[in-house]
Amino acid sequence: MATSPLSLVLLSLFLSLSLHAQAQAPAAPAPAPSGPVNFTAVLVKGGQFVTFISLLNKTQTFNQIENQINSSSEGMTIFAPTDNAFNNLKSGALNGLSQQQQVQLLQYHMLPKFYSLSNLLLVSNPVPTQASGQEGVWGLNFTGQSNQVNVSTGLVEVQVNNALRQDFPLAVYPVDKVLLPEELFGVKPPSASPPAPATKGSSSGKSNSSDTAAEPSPGKNSAGGRNVALGLIFGLGFVSMGILS
Repeated sequence: MATSPLSLVLLSLFLSLSLHAQAQAPAAPAPAPSGPVNFTAVLVKGGQFVTFISLLNKTQTFNQIENQINSSSEGMTIFAPTDNAFNNLKSGALNGLSQQQQVQLLQYHMLPKFYSLSNLLLVSNPVPTQASGQEGVWGLNFTGQSNQVNVSTGLVEVQVNNALRQDFPLAVYPVDKVLLPEELFGVKPPSASPPAPATKGSSSGKSNSSDTAAEPSPGKNSAGGRNVALGLIFGLGFVSMGILS
């Protein structure tokens, strides 16, 4: 059947109206940017990090962490000791640290870069922690296979099997032991003891020996006395011979 001119006009009008409507339709909204990462909320949701949270608050380390997470292009990796990990420390282990040393202990659990579990198996050991600085590299060593990672400080070794969070820019891994750095908890080398002061006996001994050395030997004195006596005898003999003659 032939198409009438009117039908063609109506079809053209319909197509043009459809194209115009599509052009005027609003574009789909772009996905809203994600908000800042809340590290505190990650730990609270984990439910077994009360002591760790308390130390982070006490040392004012929380603000530093969250500022770095949300401003650094490298991200951050944090190993979070559980409450049981802190309970298993020797009594007074934390109280024996100064405020600065407690900050260093917490920073030793942080890497200034985002690492997934698989990436931790590809790093070059030791990996510098946030505690590294003027005192040198405070590093962690990583070994393992698949999704099981072992982290070692030289004093402590613990397995990392799961994550509280593993999305850039923050990775948080729970650990069952506090990571103790050798710089704070290692055996200190014995300090060199100062030389012992000289005793009176030793000094008097030296003076006595010098006095003894200064005194003339009795052998020399007796020999001189004999020479004088012989001289007198010969002298008297010559005088007597002169008188008799």
